[in-house]
Amino acid sequence: MSGRLGGKVAIVTGGTAGIGEATVRLFVQEGARVVIVARHASGQGDGSTKFVAGDVVDERTAQAAVAAAEEWGGVDVLVNNAAMDWTSSVLETSAEDVRRVLDTNFLGCLLMQQAAGAKMLERSRGSIVNVTSRTASVGVPTMGLYAAAKGALLALTRTAAIEWARQGVRVNAVAPGLTRTQLVRTWIDGQPDPAAFEKQVVSTIPQGRMAEPEEVASAILFLAGDESKHITGISLAIDGGYTAA
Repeated sequence: MSGRLGGKVAIVTGGTAGIGEATVRLFVQEGARVVIVARHASGQGDGSTKFVAGDVVDERTAQAAVAAAEEWGGVDVLVNNAAMDWTSSVLETSAEDVRRVLDTNFLGCLLMQQAAGAKMLERSRGSIVNVTSRTASVGVPTMGLYAAAKGALLALTRTAAIEWARQGVRVNAVAPGLTRTQLVRTWIDGQPDPAAFEKQVVSTIPQGRMAEPEEVASAILFLAGDESKHITGISLAIDGGYTAA
């Protein structure tokens, strides 16, 4: 099978919208078969895709996704993209909020990484790409809890990369900045003056624009494929220069 991921089997969580959806489309274009994991996965799939419905916080979801990949020969690539957004000041963050966000944005990724990683280690091959955030590296007001979860995922990325480096399994992260997804659009539209708010947040990006989901997906593709086979343990910023400023 031709393409940069020809013959490979991938699992993409949160694969029905935004960055995840763009990643699935690109992976299929590049020859992969993709198991799409989402809480409300209603599609039936086709010869290149299949759906697993479930919450990544439930261990059974990870096991079901890996089992689905095994039907195609086993998982070669995992993209941990499923997440929930959250904004609140540090003082207004409740213990209940912490558990919800950490469960989805960190624990869910850990469970998927453990299940897929175990199979990759058996075969001495595989690439895991964790989708973190610019907030894992820089402070952004009201994003402390979200940042803490993404920072934990970045730490997990680096540790797993070192633990598995000699066993043929690579673990990397992409760290998107503001990306033109429906989630971000809803956030902007919920402000008192959406146009002024969008202009202000875009002005903080050195390139002067948000990322497109397809641009983040391209970075994920690079880290997933063999072009990056000597790269492990990195965090690749896709933020228009935000974290360099």
